[in-house]
Amino acid sequence: MKYLVTGTAGFIGLHVSLRLLREGHEVVGLDNMNSYYDPALKTYRLAQLNPYERFTFLELDLTDRQGIAELFRGEHFDRVIHLAAQAGVRHSLKAPFDYVDSNLVGMMTILEGCRHQQVEHLVFASSSSVYGMNSTIPFSETDSVDYPVSLYAATKKSCELMAHSYAHLYGLPVTGLRFFTVYGPGGRPDMAPWLFTEAIVNDQPIKVFNHGEMARDFTYIDDVVECVARLQNVIPGWQRQEEGTARAPYKIYNVGNHQPVELKRFIAAIEQSCGKTAEKIYLDMQPGDVLKTYADTSRLNAVISYAPQRSIEQGVEHFVRWYQDSWLSGGRDADDGRHKLRC
Repeated sequence: MKYLVTGTAGFIGLHVSLRLLREGHEVVGLDNMNSYYDPALKTYRLAQLNPYERFTFLELDLTDRQGIAELFRGEHFDRVIHLAAQAGVRHSLKAPFDYVDSNLVGMMTILEGCRHQQVEHLVFASSSSVYGMNSTIPFSETDSVDYPVSLYAATKKSCELMAHSYAHLYGLPVTGLRFFTVYGPGGRPDMAPWLFTEAIVNDQPIKVFNHGEMARDFTYIDDVVECVARLQNVIPGWQRQEEGTARAPYKIYNVGNHQPVELKRFIAAIEQSCGKTAEKIYLDMQPGDVLKTYADTSRLNAVISYAPQRSIEQGVEHFVRWYQDSWLSGGRDADDGRHKLRC
């Protein structure tokens, strides 16, 4: 089949694209290559994809309404996996309009493209951030998510609402995935695994927020890709989300590990993999952060018979090895293969 994968120079986008290409599908990757973090990492990721003959990269911004519409008209995608977004809770405090443009306008152009070209299935990335300060543990897809504590979370919840309306109005099958702290080789440099590893390797102190009294449902990238690969084949039929709601071919799933890890254990795993003990600076809670994330994955397991299993110690070891052996040893200088890029 022919897929559009947005955010293909991003972390999850890279690994999902690799999976589809290895299965023999055709992938058109889209990314705007912005400078939210070091573009060299995006270049490195693209270099992993360009050897595949059935991969084509297009540098295009999702806010380009005409460009996205022309892309859909010209390519006739069977399915779309929409992973592009402006991520990061803390950055949303500094640059709110980046989130409105990338997440809201970007979701709109993708929905319109899918609607007009009758795409078979749209899978899009939501986030565990939508749960906010939810005190019901673990977080279930049926929980109320009406009170976000960051603009990032608010835009992700809005994307879910927009997707449901298009599913109901136009019969567009849509699946939303609430990702829980995804990490692994090639991960984002603004997230804790990278920040802590980089600091420890360079004998610098690490910032430990809320004095270490936090927990996250870390999900290793291979587990996430397996879930995405299986779920994109589970096309939702017409149904009600709950009693009294409109029917729509729409479904939401938590994609998490169902095993929240305390921040202290997470740091210890990095220290062990690096062979060093970190100097820690203990700080108060950051605005927009939450104390704990914990995914109820029973709905996920029921439809794909799979639940992520990778332990934090195993996953962190793989990430640290990649960081030291691949990234520090020259990965940042990778050629992105611009001969395959369409502008």
